[in-house]
Amino acid sequence: MATTQHGDVADLDTAVIAALEQVRTFIDPQLEATLTLSPEAADRLLASMRYAALAPGKRLRPALVLWAAAACCGDGRERAWQAAAPAAVAVEMIHAYSLVHDDLPAMDDDDLRRGRPTCHKQFDDATAILCGDALQALAFETLAAGLPSDRAARGCLVLARAAGAEALVGGQADDLAAERGWAADLSAAPAKERAAWLERVHRRKTGALFLAALELGGLAVAATPAQLALLGAYGRSFGLAFQIADDILDAEGSETAVGKRVGKDVDRGKLTFPSVIGLEPSRARAANLAQEAVAAVAGLGAGASDLARLATWIVHRDH
Repeated sequence: MATTQHGDVADLDTAVIAALEQVRTFIDPQLEATLTLSPEAADRLLASMRYAALAPGKRLRPALVLWAAAACCGDGRERAWQAAAPAAVAVEMIHAYSLVHDDLPAMDDDDLRRGRPTCHKQFDDATAILCGDALQALAFETLAAGLPSDRAARGCLVLARAAGAEALVGGQADDLAAERGWAADLSAAPAKERAAWLERVHRRKTGALFLAALELGGLAVAATPAQLALLGAYGRSFGLAFQIADDILDAEGSETAVGKRVGKDVDRGKLTFPSVIGLEPSRARAANLAQEAVAAVAGLGAGASDLARLATWIVHRDH
């Protein structure tokens, strides 16, 4: 079996899955409480919101928030996690909203997410659209109400930028434009140019929310500028490594293990890292980015061990 700097891959998988389960155990009750609304909320809308946000999942983005907070806080993990909980919940709701809208027939038209029917399949298209809208608004309400006043405004700014037209939504728009012929045709462009375009899209579509999660975790515990800079360097490498690994899973992963339809990107003619630079170069690029991420958080000390393990695991996972 292959080895990594953190030891055997199987041991690494066990350690990271256990750490993520601790995050789930902590954050799911927080999500549940946040998604317990007043009778003013429409029943079907609330049911769809809970279906989307409480679905089984790794809680990877909340984990980044909580682990970043712990890495930057000298008062212990419990205190750091409590301080960062509103940010972790907010990031997960933004992520859930983005998946609900991404899966819609007008977008990627997916019928499976996290091993279950997608929101528009379980409910209907209109409810799914409203569900995403409501989750996005509730995310900012949670962040604004949950962080201390001197950090709430900056936290909302960080999350808004990550979710907006120049980041998450903008990356999705560029992805659709290329897929549907609304932009310049990249099919005949050199591989280097296509890879650069892919990287630009994914640093916004996927990576921006990872970066926001890490920064929000740091902000929640009043991290220093130097600590935030290290988290940012980690996030930039981690985010792209994650997306390349995701492209590899889409190319050769198991639908049962991954929890969503695989092979769909190639079927639609979408550009992916394996289709542009090949599977083995994609693996090598992801591994190098993971190493860069690990090196970035080494400066945060032992408190960043979960972040370091996660970066290595993300390129070895099969789900």
